[in-house]
Amino acid sequence: MQIDKKDSGSQLQLVPQMIANQAAHNPERIALASDSEQLTYGELDLHAKRLANYLRSLGAGPDILIAICLERSPQFVVAALAVMQSGAAYLPMDLTHPAERLRFIIKDAGVSLLITQSEYVNSFADLDLRIIGLDGEKEMIAQQPAESPEAKMEAEALAYVIYTSGSTGQPKGVEITQRNLSNLVAWHTRAFALDSSARGTFQASVAFDAAGWEIWPLLTAGGTLYLLDDFTRISPAALRDWLIEHQITISFAPTAVAEELISLRWPNESPLQFLLTGGDTLHRYPPTGLPFSLINNYGPTECTVVATSGLVQADRPHSGLPPIGLPIDGVRLRILDEKLREVPNGVPGEIYIGGDCVGRGYRKRPDLTNQRFIADPFGTKEDRLYRTGDLGRILPNGEIAFLGRLDDQVKIRGNRVELNEINAVLGEHPSVKASIVIVREDFPGDKRLVTYIVPATDRQPNEETLRRVIRHRLPDYMEPSAFVWLDSLPLTSNGKVDREALPLPSTQEGELVGPRTPVEEVLADIIMEVLKLDRVSVHDDFFHLGAHSLLGAQIVARVRERFGAELKLLDVFDAPTVAELATRIEQTLTVQLEAMTEAEVNAAFATLNEATADRTDSR
Repeated sequence: MQIDKKDSGSQLQLVPQMIANQAAHNPERIALASDSEQLTYGELDLHAKRLANYLRSLGAGPDILIAICLERSPQFVVAALAVMQSGAAYLPMDLTHPAERLRFIIKDAGVSLLITQSEYVNSFADLDLRIIGLDGEKEMIAQQPAESPEAKMEAEALAYVIYTSGSTGQPKGVEITQRNLSNLVAWHTRAFALDSSARGTFQASVAFDAAGWEIWPLLTAGGTLYLLDDFTRISPAALRDWLIEHQITISFAPTAVAEELISLRWPNESPLQFLLTGGDTLHRYPPTGLPFSLINNYGPTECTVVATSGLVQADRPHSGLPPIGLPIDGVRLRILDEKLREVPNGVPGEIYIGGDCVGRGYRKRPDLTNQRFIADPFGTKEDRLYRTGDLGRILPNGEIAFLGRLDDQVKIRGNRVELNEINAVLGEHPSVKASIVIVREDFPGDKRLVTYIVPATDRQPNEETLRRVIRHRLPDYMEPSAFVWLDSLPLTSNGKVDREALPLPSTQEGELVGPRTPVEEVLADIIMEVLKLDRVSVHDDFFHLGAHSLLGAQIVARVRERFGAELKLLDVFDAPTVAELATRIEQTLTVQLEAMTEAEVNAAFATLNEATADRTDSR
């Protein structure tokens, strides 16, 4: 089955040109806003043009790839825009990822220029590339011309490259062109009626393709892009309050966060009009009366963030998971069988995507590009289809139902993960004879990575050692929540690993040590509630029990609610046991009490007494 969505017929405009037009007509309008600074369109355009001219003097131009290693900040947006204005393409890299992974990406991509801050320069000093420290070279950049650089911008030139998890054990780069990006921007602007009154958010990691979806449509429409802190963006209740306070009209949130947001109470009159979500399977329908529209989106990185999109209605029959909508403008979607034949409506098949969203291919991987980007058997010889590896079917109303994957690729908290990449890292360690990583979803929507390991005969692997190996090579979302040791991997009759026979991981880390203080008692209840556990020892590591950053934010929020202690998400990572975090809570409360009035102290003690009393009453 094929579904076609024609484009809107408008003339193609490139993103750098559209933002320059906004700056020319509305230089005083606020383009970027964070807690610490604001940039008008005039300032954004000026900073970007000067940096672009500096990059041109260093060799930037069409199809030159420039890495950007900056935090999620206004400076990142300036740098990315400047790279495109110079005619080059940008490669965004997440500073929270292991240094070894970042270095591999730079080498694999063939980067010759890197934009960062001075404090990170030494991390890449031994690599063969020119490193630009924005703060250290500030004066030289400020002396550059304020006019547009003499760079020819072509629709087929690269706009950016995003690295995703790879099945061979190393990440791979996806090349997206200016035409691809412009198609996304044009659809998004039309579909959500963006104009200068729009107020949007920049929440995604810079290395997640959704970041470009948040940034470029909003700025080309002349709206204001707001950046929020890391705790708020993954804390549903705090995020709701922030969105309302800042009068945000359109926002993206990863699926796990969006599901929490729609379950919260919202004021009847909310400035938020559209909550966009995607990156993982949506399990919930919105409740009746939600004061904004929930939009579910689907699309692999290879197809420029979004390929299908649709309103999730509260009053539709809940006969299955929410659909992923219809193809966006300029996209062709086909459901085919294993012989590339179209299947009838309602019959499952593999999703193939064609049209202006389909990227150029994988960087320096012509073999893999030819495997995944194929000629469209139903189109002209120039038409291509991207083979997603996803299963889907056409619903009676024409929307698409997502039915899962055909291979070992999974989504963890919105991030694409090839399980073989984790296996490859583990397999390099001499203490590991064999391993397999799977995803367990023992509670709906709560996906956790579990690794099963057969030790080498002469070595007994240490879990902490293997975790350090993973943390050194892979992002935090690729670290398994549990390690299970086996004498051998169970096999089916045809010699394949029998995944159904793999045992449940134990949630018991060691000897059970119960809470010893009132604070530990309440905190243990919070941990068991958030992590869905029947028991927890005060010395159990939260992250060995399945915690991650989103659940860590929930722990912080509940600690704040029960104790009044203003912890940070970093506190949960630094003190990941009941015993350690209880001590951190007590220290925080002591500091807070010293700064309080007598009335505030009495109120704080009342809150603490209420928390411990609630636990006593529940036993």
